This record gives sequence, C-alpha cells and structure tokens, in this order.
Amino acid sequence: MAQAVGVILAAGKGTRMKSELPKVLCEAAGRPLVKYVIDSLRTAGVGRLLAVVGYREELVRETLANEADLGFASQTEQLGTGHAVMMCREALAGHSGPVVIVAGDSPMLQASSIRALLDDFAANQPACLLGTLKHPSPHGLGRIVRDNSGKFVRIVEEKDATDQERAINEVNMSTYVFDCQKMLAALGQLTANNKQREYYITDLPEILLRQGEDVRALACLQPIEALSVNTVDQLAEVEAALAAQAR
Repeated sequence: MAQAVGVILAAGKGTRMKSELPKVLCEAAGRPLVKYVIDSLRTAGVGRLLAVVGYREELVRETLANEADLGFASQTEQLGTGHAVMMCREALAGHSGPVVIVAGDSPMLQASSIRALLDDFAANQPACLLGTLKHPSPHGLGRIVRDNSGKFVRIVEEKDATDQERAINEVNMSTYVFDCQKMLAALGQLTANNKQREYYITDLPEILLRQGEDVRALACLQPIEALSVNTVDQLAEVEAALAAQAR
C-alpha cells in the first residue's frame, strides 16, 4: 500500500481564543498547536503533509516553511471542513493510497492512535475509517451510530440527535483515514444543505456508505485526545496535560 498523505485542517481563526493569530499558531508549552499535530503524524509514519490554510495564511506558511515535505492548499473562504478538503483536490489527484485527515488544533493527537488507524486501514482496505473515542461525558460531540451488528451507520450531531442517540458515548473526533481516490470522488457529492450553508467532512462517510462502500469506525483514540483547543481555558488544560506528559 502506498504511504499515507496527511491533511491538516489549519484555516480557522479561533475567535474564542482572544488572539489575532490563526488558532493553529496559538502556543501551548511554548510551541504552536499545529507543531504537535505534525510531530504525531510524522512519528506515525505519515510522509507527505498538506496544510489547508486560510485565515492569515501567510503566518502559517511562514511558521511551517522549514517543515520537510509539507505543502499548502489555500481555503480563501471558510465554507466548512468538507470545503477545506476540496481545496486539496489538485494536490491529491495523483495519490492512490490512504489520506489521514486531522484538525490542526488537536495538540494531544497521539501517534499511536494514527498508527492504529493506518494498520486497521491496511488490513481491511475500507473507503473510510473514522477514529473514534469512548467518552464518559459526550455532551456537545457528534455521536457514532452503529447498527445491531456493530457496523457504522452515521455520525449524528448532538443538536440533531434523539434522546437515545444522545446516550451513545462513542464520539467522532475529526480524525479520518480515507481511500484517496474514493474520497475525491465522494467530494463531488457533498452539498451545503444546512443552516450554515457549509460543506462538512462528516457527510462523506454517509455518502460513501450510500455508494455501497465499506465505512468503518475504530474506537482507538485515547481520552487525552478529547482535549481540543477552542477557548483560553481549554488551552490551559492542554498545557497542564503536556506538562504531565513531560514529567
């Protein structure tokens, strides 16, 4: 199987961070958040990387300019995570292996989790593999709905979930491995038929399922990976976790 390409979603502003910096450049323990993500992907064996940049993209490009084998795709309008991946079409057109897609503001992403996903992907060759997490307090997160046999059915966002679905503790953590060419084909089926008028990567697994493709979810992420950074308080939590890891 061809070596994986990593796509890092790094276009956002981070409005709640009380900073004019792109969110991925906000620092935890003296390093930009995105640098932790890059380290984890590299350690997991992902070779070529592609960062989707948007808000103040020149700063992100400058910060990552010395990263080997890292390219950029510009998302001039932030029209959702699916739209961000659309911006990578040209760069990924010739790739026939797996594509790992992760958020650039997830500094607690573990290389071991990415490796587990890539190993499972190599063994089963699905069109899409979601990395999920069993979360004791899943409030606010998208739930993973499975059928009676345990097969992935869909992601349901909390605002759209029934009471029964809200009771599910397996959650989507925006960590995916796709078969590149099948993903590129499915991107053409994405629509912005939602209140935000945006294109969401979370719709891709369901599109692939409807096309008869194999879509799987693997609950291999660790509890620490639930620490994402959307607020100053969450950044402080991440810094404490990084300090604990370093001890």
